[in-house]
Amino acid sequence: MIAELIAVGTELLLGSIANTDAQYLSEKLSAMGITVHHHTVVGDNPGRLAEALETARKRADIIITTGGLGPTCDDLTKQTICRTFGRELELHADILEEIRTWFRTKLGREMPENNVQQALLPVNCTVFDNPVGTAPGCAFEENGVHVLMLPGPPFECRYLFEHRAARYLEKLADGVIVSHEIKIFGMGESSVEEALREPMATLANPTLAPYAKLNECMVRATAKAETREAAEKMLAPLVEQVRTALGDVVYGVDVESLEAVVSALLRERGLTLSAAESCTGGLIAKRMTDLPGASSVFRGGVVSYTNGVKSGVLGVSGELLEEYGAVSEPAARAMAEGCRNICGSDLAVSVTGVAGPDRDSRGNEVGTVYIALAGPEGTICRKLSCGRGRGRDRVRSAAASSAFDMIRRQLLGLPL
Repeated sequence: MIAELIAVGTELLLGSIANTDAQYLSEKLSAMGITVHHHTVVGDNPGRLAEALETARKRADIIITTGGLGPTCDDLTKQTICRTFGRELELHADILEEIRTWFRTKLGREMPENNVQQALLPVNCTVFDNPVGTAPGCAFEENGVHVLMLPGPPFECRYLFEHRAARYLEKLADGVIVSHEIKIFGMGESSVEEALREPMATLANPTLAPYAKLNECMVRATAKAETREAAEKMLAPLVEQVRTALGDVVYGVDVESLEAVVSALLRERGLTLSAAESCTGGLIAKRMTDLPGASSVFRGGVVSYTNGVKSGVLGVSGELLEEYGAVSEPAARAMAEGCRNICGSDLAVSVTGVAGPDRDSRGNEVGTVYIALAGPEGTICRKLSCGRGRGRDRVRSAAASSAFDMIRRQLLGLPL
């Protein structure tokens, strides 16, 4: 099945907001075995939307629109789609009552009358009721083309896709498609492709596809079969083949993130972690505390961006900083040991480096980073180059991810 995504909203064209719905939907559709051939963005203009729909219906089996389902006069997605496909709109009394109830219970007031238009849906459509907002979605089939309408706000779009639209699309599939995501840190996409070139070139079902992510890679293994059990049986040896080929740069299969893996390992071992951060500015602490239940393994952190905080809070001696500088192995070691002491954690990681855009006063290149990990058996330290010319955000993100990978390797007894 071939799909086309049409995002509706002048704010997208103006750059006021990013089209995150398209990224999310493309990823989910790909995992279902539905190929997305085109992304289209149109403003709140019925004429241009009608043109986009006419083009899409000639080249796609599935059209998914996002946005334009609100109560205002420029929310014309449903009306335009119905005119294009020769459908009438009808009032769904049950949906209208759900919207009225949502206003009373969530906002504590009565529904404005212009929200009535949100309960107008195409005749004989499959309704996607929306318990997290006021804009229901829907789907219908016309002359072999399936049209799905989803709200634009990302939270509502994702909820309706996962809990409503995905079920509709699964019924269209011939068999079952199952995918597993093999997460990789420490090897670039081209190196991953080279290591897996033979199976990627020869496989038809199941298949392997590499993807470059921010500072890491992913390989998606996908199989199609009559049942999930049959697909899983096809995938198991392939996933193991990838893990064997790539080695310990694979940090997990179907896991959320490096920090999630680290958090799980700490929890399994009954250990706690703290962080002393300079160039990463609290990014390690943020990524840890973004995880539910992080308080059971993460004790806290110190953003020691200046030498005064490194010495005054973490206890790094002024003489050491004067002799070696803040971006150095001795400073990183002292930061980690000081953080472990004041936070009372089993392990403490520290990061100090040059995020850019210029070298530091001692001539350290942009991207130079020292990461130290202090524990009961002593302190280890690594010097890394997190990339020149990559920008501050990329350097900081790479440094934080490298710190998590260092912790992962230490906990698993893998070489650093």
